[in-house]
Amino acid sequence: MLTRRDFVQVTAAAAAALGPGVSLASAAATQKITQADLLRFDPVGKITLLHFTDIHAQLMPIYFREPAVNIGVGADAGVPPHLVGDAFLKYFGIAPETSSAYALTMEDYVALAKSYGRLGGLDRMATLIDAIRAERPGQTLLLDGGDSWQGSYTSLKERGADMVRAMNQLGVEAMTGHWEFTYGTARVKELKAQLKFPFLAGNIQDSTWGDWAFESTKVFERSGVQIAVIGQAFPYTPISNPAWMIPEWTFGIHEKHVQEEVTKARAAGAQVVVLLSHNGFDVDKKMAARVKGIDVILSGHTHDAVPRPTMVGKTMIIASGSHGKFLSRLDLDVRNGGIVDYRYRLIPIFSDAIAPQPAMAKLIADIRKPYQADLTKTLGHTESLLYRRGNFNGTFDDLICAALLRERDVEISLSPGFRWGISLLPGQPIMLEDLYSQTAITYPQAYRNTMTGEQLKSVFEDVADNIFNPDPYYQQGGDMVRVGGMSYAIDISKPQGQRISDMTLLRNGEKVEATKSYTVSGWASINQNTQGPAIYDVVQKYIEDEKVIRIPDRQAVTVTGADPTGIATS
Repeated sequence: MLTRRDFVQVTAAAAAALGPGVSLASAAATQKITQADLLRFDPVGKITLLHFTDIHAQLMPIYFREPAVNIGVGADAGVPPHLVGDAFLKYFGIAPETSSAYALTMEDYVALAKSYGRLGGLDRMATLIDAIRAERPGQTLLLDGGDSWQGSYTSLKERGADMVRAMNQLGVEAMTGHWEFTYGTARVKELKAQLKFPFLAGNIQDSTWGDWAFESTKVFERSGVQIAVIGQAFPYTPISNPAWMIPEWTFGIHEKHVQEEVTKARAAGAQVVVLLSHNGFDVDKKMAARVKGIDVILSGHTHDAVPRPTMVGKTMIIASGSHGKFLSRLDLDVRNGGIVDYRYRLIPIFSDAIAPQPAMAKLIADIRKPYQADLTKTLGHTESLLYRRGNFNGTFDDLICAALLRERDVEISLSPGFRWGISLLPGQPIMLEDLYSQTAITYPQAYRNTMTGEQLKSVFEDVADNIFNPDPYYQQGGDMVRVGGMSYAIDISKPQGQRISDMTLLRNGEKVEATKSYTVSGWASINQNTQGPAIYDVVQKYIEDEKVIRIPDRQAVTVTGADPTGIATS
């Protein structure tokens, strides 16, 4: 069975190579972490599932800081993935200042980033996949959990076609989706037709006739074993994203239909049933407890990187992180019609330690070549760590909010609680592609209007309930809407409509009054015909005018009523 050794092999292997008393933080610079270390695995059985998710169109190696705030509620408080910083390290037995601590948490992030470098890069991931396929010929199955076609300058310009080419080259064998749908119905159909593998989304129906709009299940045979893969797209896509872009389709959890697909697959001889999910981790936990017969849930949407499976009854849930930082390997030993043993490893893709796969490296270069001048255009420099990830404001969110405040001449600015977007270290140039990694969407208009204090509070209450409702099936959003020009308090333990208080204007310390109107700017409105300049143009002008960006790492939000293990103190 799986042991702790299997979860921290990278750290153990590198430490053994160095000897006792030598910090791994100094090891990466001399390449003591090697490609062989990252691939080291004690195989079991004859089936290997490979999984990544939420890559958000990141073709190149990146910095991406994990959250300092990831609050769980109800039964999900204080358990993975709702652990951050030191609490995360202690729970999983990971030593501070190690490669695993760097990859999986925000602890000592800037210092460790300077030692360990960037993670990800699709050409590095391709190298690892090739090596595992060579080790396990005819036994592997590569699955993409969705959010692959959106999140970069090139994906926006090519409307997802660049990522379809890349995933075909990588040899993906099935995928599901979420942000893919923000290219609109017609474009999704065009791109789906270009895929060399199935797009599985069994929870989407035709809005007129109620028929299932996508293939739900694909059966693969590996080592004589039938593996049924059931696709589950993000159930709340028309709520979180513009419904008017996909009028032909309706979405939902459709738990009953998932159970029917599982039962049908078992009856047809499937010995392993996998849910390729973009539900989000907590939704997957609830579904695992209610739908019988799922062996493995490959979880996506919430960007969680968890170094061991979470067991719900007999169902294991795998969370493979985001932005191409990790590749999950799950070996299964299947006998007598079921899984008798498994071994798992969440592989961090340390880009400096992995040789780029030539064919993928060439494809990436070809994709980027027409846009190279734009991609590498320097807008300014940052003296602060810029990041977006966590339940509340990140410093890149604060930068966007500051740009909206000034460029749109408003009192309060709002930025959506998106989880995608790379990090920048202090001293780095801010290039155009860095900005687009935070803003590359198909509905980018930065609106300007007035809202009463009561309307503002209603917005914050609604978003808070999307995140902190104790029932995961009612958690429909990303993270909290980010705010500029205003502070507020939130009590996580309060019921719907009673969490938000003490809304205060930062410019003068005045309390926000329910009946008073305020000028507000935001972006990514799901309403059709929203007017305003594109957010990436607004922020570009601000950065170019400022030249040097200094954003203090502060929170304009006072949080109470939350489990402390979901909030880092350092």
